[in-house]
Amino acid sequence: MASSLPGSALTLASTILLVSSVAYRRDRGVTGSHRSCCGVSGKTWTKPSGFDTGLKTFNSLTKQKEPLILAREGTAVDPLSTITSYVRFDLLQRILSRMFGVTVIHAMVITDIDDKIIRRGLEENVSPTMIARLYEDEFKRDMLSLKVVPPVVYLRVTENVHHIISFIKGIIRNGHAYSTEEGDVYFDIQSIGDRYGKFVGAVDSQGEPGGSSKRDSRDFALWKRSKPEEPYWESPWGRGRPGWHIECSTVASCVFGSQLDIHSGGIDLAFPHHENEVAQSEAYHQCGQWANYFLHSGHLHLKGSSEKMSKSLKNYITIKDFLQSYSVNEFRMFCLSTKYRSAIDYSDSSMVAACSSLGTISTFIHTAQAYMTGQLQCSPVQEAALWDRYLAETKSSVLTALADDFDTPRALGALMNMVYHGNRQLQPVSTSGGAARSPAVFGAMVRYLTDVLDVFGIDLLHSQADLLSSGGRLQAVVEQMTHFRTEVRAFALGQLKDRTDGTPRKIGPPTDGALLLRACDSLRSDLAPLGVLIQDRGATSTWEITEGKQTQRGQRVHDKDQDRSS
Repeated sequence: MASSLPGSALTLASTILLVSSVAYRRDRGVTGSHRSCCGVSGKTWTKPSGFDTGLKTFNSLTKQKEPLILAREGTAVDPLSTITSYVRFDLLQRILSRMFGVTVIHAMVITDIDDKIIRRGLEENVSPTMIARLYEDEFKRDMLSLKVVPPVVYLRVTENVHHIISFIKGIIRNGHAYSTEEGDVYFDIQSIGDRYGKFVGAVDSQGEPGGSSKRDSRDFALWKRSKPEEPYWESPWGRGRPGWHIECSTVASCVFGSQLDIHSGGIDLAFPHHENEVAQSEAYHQCGQWANYFLHSGHLHLKGSSEKMSKSLKNYITIKDFLQSYSVNEFRMFCLSTKYRSAIDYSDSSMVAACSSLGTISTFIHTAQAYMTGQLQCSPVQEAALWDRYLAETKSSVLTALADDFDTPRALGALMNMVYHGNRQLQPVSTSGGAARSPAVFGAMVRYLTDVLDVFGIDLLHSQADLLSSGGRLQAVVEQMTHFRTEVRAFALGQLKDRTDGTPRKIGPPTDGALLLRACDSLRSDLAPLGVLIQDRGATSTWEITEGKQTQRGQRVHDKDQDRSS
């Protein structure tokens, strides 16, 4: 149930291990009876009874998609292995709560004592507690910067050691663990027979390193005797500290009881971490199926490499550095582009693709708003098709995709298809000739689009509001500049509005008209990487504040969506 941030994709410079336990509570009554935790034998998966959420999800226990059924009001989802996994499971959490009415209760366990933390404390001649707190604070700040929904409570391992000791005593009492003369306590793998090995690779594993007193090489430590200069707690087996796996099972059991609906994490945690969690939890609770579903996310790779991104391999990017080049919205769009179970390739080109998709959506929203406010003149649009074929079908397609193992790429594809057809209807003309307009349907499309993006943690409107507020009177300045540019273009193109009634009248193009047009284009190009996007809409122009950075990357993304004025 724990995850190591030093091995994270967008990692912190830390040695702290963090674990999250997430509970899902539905807001409707349970149907059917709650299945007893006991009575399931071997590796057979038992379909739980209870409330059918309407979703299907890939269950690592069965290696196939299963209907997601919540057996009771509280369910637990634990740890995420990388920063990318944190964002991916945050997306799942948001989808469950916002799209399917499942209230999510999130409790996060922080492993603030382990070998790496102790070693770092000795190296820097400070207490392990100080090391853990510093990186805990940094981790929390980075999660907030990535818009990951924070838990309702943080639970530190060092504050729950008494519960862990009681949990270990229970496993020993049930005949599934043993202590050694040296003061270690190991889980007895042989005591559970063929129940060990629910995940691929478990049976053939050589197990974890340990003392010579282990009965089986696969036996893993529940309690580790302390070495000189190491922190310790008093226990029935002598001075020591908890093993890695036991802390997660203990805290999950203290918070959520003996039955979990969902257990999640990076695929690298399936074995040995999740395997050992299942073994010790079922041994303690004397049940046959501790968790009904296991969801595992794929690794983040550098494109062209089979190795996951990690600090130990020195192929990582820090969150701080990443956010210098890309926004949180762009990173979330990148995560949405692949299924949570799939490995995801990180590269500049993949990020540019995510930025381009986000830019296309943003451009559509502002084009639709320009149409609704009368700034954009278009030919009559196919209103019935937009209502019934594109908006209604998109809503159905998005919901169907997300109910099918949280298929965000398919949902995103449906949204982009709606945007494409909406854009086709919004082609500017010099004059509409008084044709009928259909602003309501575009208002509905924009509202639905922004609502779904908000579910995904992407908030384009607030991002722009932040940019505007940080710029003081920037909005008024851009308004005046855009108006000035519109008049210059009109003069260069040979169309000048009569000041009395506003009717355009033709004049002969000035000899320097081409130079004026080029100056207009140059101004627009210079403003784009600064986050100001000007677009020509026939005889008028509109502007928007974008998330483009002052880089060539931002320039490339926004250039694709710009109309040439000359």
